[in-house]
Amino acid sequence: MSAVTTAREAVDRDDAVRCEQAWAALDEVLDPEVPALSVCDLGIVRAVRAEGAGLEIVLTPTYSGCPATEVIEHQVRAAIDDAGLGPARVTLQRAPAWTTDWISEAGRRKLAAYGIAPPGPSVRPDGAAPIRFFGRGRPAPLACPRCGSRQTERLSAFGSTACKALYRCLSCREPFEHFKPL
Repeated sequence: MSAVTTAREAVDRDDAVRCEQAWAALDEVLDPEVPALSVCDLGIVRAVRAEGAGLEIVLTPTYSGCPATEVIEHQVRAAIDDAGLGPARVTLQRAPAWTTDWISEAGRRKLAAYGIAPPGPSVRPDGAAPIRFFGRGRPAPLACPRCGSRQTERLSAFGSTACKALYRCLSCREPFEHFKPL
């Protein structure tokens, strides 16, 4: 093994460690609209790459007009700098489009604990992604994140943000939001 090969392997190991540390730092960055979830729980961090002395963080916004994107970019750079891993460059990758299937299982549990009904799957087990047309009819009943009752009703197609709908539980009488499947 040559000295060049050994040095390259040491750089690769250092880069892998820095990327792993960056993922841990990013797991502490909370989504500004749903502060129960980190940007990693939400699945919007697509990649962390070593770039010389810095890092490239690849983000996919939940939708192209998401007003929180600039805040998230700033928080991501700050988290990388605070962890001593900077400088960081944030790249927005809009394709493939984010779906709620990218929310981690831990993120779904955190949503329910926070009082937001998590979305169901948007991709079928065979991998097909149906195109959905939402009619004005009654949506399927959701389980209340507080008491689990399926005696719920939708009050509004939109909640505090465009990605959520407002529901009410008819059993415990508590309102709750539902993260819409995309």
